[in-house]
Amino acid sequence: MAFELRQQLKLQQKLMMTQQLQQAIRLLQLSRLELVETVHQELLENPYLEEKLPERVEEAPSSEDIREGDRKDAVYEDESSRNADWEDYLGDFASAPKDYQQREIQEEEENTSPVQRYAEKTTLEGHLLWQLHLSSLTDEEVAIGELIIGNLSSSGYLTESIEGIAEMAGTDTQTALTVLKRIQTFDPVGVAARDAKECLLAQIYDRGLDKDPVLVGIVSEYLEDFEAKRFKPVMRRFRLDEEDLKEYLLMIQSLDPMPGASFGSSEPTYISPDVYVRKVGEDFVIVLNDDNLPQLTLSETFETSIQGTPEEKNFCAEKKRAANWLIRSLEQRNRTLYKVMESIVQHQREFFETGPTALKPLILREIAEDIGMHESTVSRITSNKYVATPHGLFELKYFFNSGVSRSDGSQLASESVKNMIKKLIAEEDKSSPLPDENIAEILYRELGVKISRRTVAKYRSVMDIPTSSRRKKSIL
Repeated sequence: MAFELRQQLKLQQKLMMTQQLQQAIRLLQLSRLELVETVHQELLENPYLEEKLPERVEEAPSSEDIREGDRKDAVYEDESSRNADWEDYLGDFASAPKDYQQREIQEEEENTSPVQRYAEKTTLEGHLLWQLHLSSLTDEEVAIGELIIGNLSSSGYLTESIEGIAEMAGTDTQTALTVLKRIQTFDPVGVAARDAKECLLAQIYDRGLDKDPVLVGIVSEYLEDFEAKRFKPVMRRFRLDEEDLKEYLLMIQSLDPMPGASFGSSEPTYISPDVYVRKVGEDFVIVLNDDNLPQLTLSETFETSIQGTPEEKNFCAEKKRAANWLIRSLEQRNRTLYKVMESIVQHQREFFETGPTALKPLILREIAEDIGMHESTVSRITSNKYVATPHGLFELKYFFNSGVSRSDGSQLASESVKNMIKKLIAEEDKSSPLPDENIAEILYRELGVKISRRTVAKYRSVMDIPTSSRRKKSIL
């Protein structure tokens, strides 16, 4: 069989995603803060875009406007007087006089330098390196210490073996171990430990508690039993009664098993709601959050002043098309977001009325069919979006969850079951926590939801809630 190359013309139709369509899809997925940043960037790059300024119309006031203004002034003065009385009431019962509080805040701001106010938060690595270079260690020991500090986890534990540190530094294990013990005495004490036992023992020696052999023995030999609340072997081994055991338990609880966690290497994430839902009368009002979001329009001044070569005119035409498409894409994004939020409010009205325990099962397909859009569009518009409700701030994805069957044949959202479990555990007797079997019985009795103990355990683990034995506060 012979092979040959042949040219062949073929005509076919297929869908292609243009750059404008890709941009419109990307805008759907952006959170509000990312959208503001993107719009500002487009304003800098596209000369055809400019921010629409609010229109101001100044007209001579009519007699009717003057009378209406007088009435509003009277209402404003009345309300201001009531607010003043309320502020006086708060000032009378505050811990300090109002004038003193204002003076104190002003003095604090004046005495704090801009460097202190806006300086970056100290990291664990920087804090330890600062102490290392101020210590009396030799240059070789400082180099070993830098390797140790560079191999610490966010909680302050050493992630590399001491043999590996010695090999990287080109020294012996004993020298590396000596530097490690020195770093463990830095602030916070116990940092650079290789396990929890070594971390707690370093703090015990630093506080001078090592003179108590029972405390050292408990941490050295029975730390796992203490963590699992198995106290009887400890009491038999050291011949302790309940009162003595409680004292040692309080001493161990005063130690910090994660000394580096307080420094926190990650920056905080700020959330700005994309939508507000407020109840007005018997209805819920949906308001899109457009704070700090520029209102875009085409620049007429730039368009009339362009004179140039064909290449420059083509460039301007492309920028003008991009500007038009961006404006339309933003308007379409707002319309889609409003429709989706309106449909969610209709489907989850009981949630907005009473709270998370009334959340119903809901899937993306139901919202897509309701507003006449594709399911993927609903998925994109609900990603990284948050809504401020009368019951708190929630992600839009929060309203979509599976259902759990009830005894009457209806469905209850799994999130409602999780909230009920969290509430039961928060209100339980800490000396006798509720086991998973009892929680399942209460759920069936109060919500009509019949789930197994294993399902309760699964929901509890998803919410990072420990078992009943670990939640127990009593030591016996």
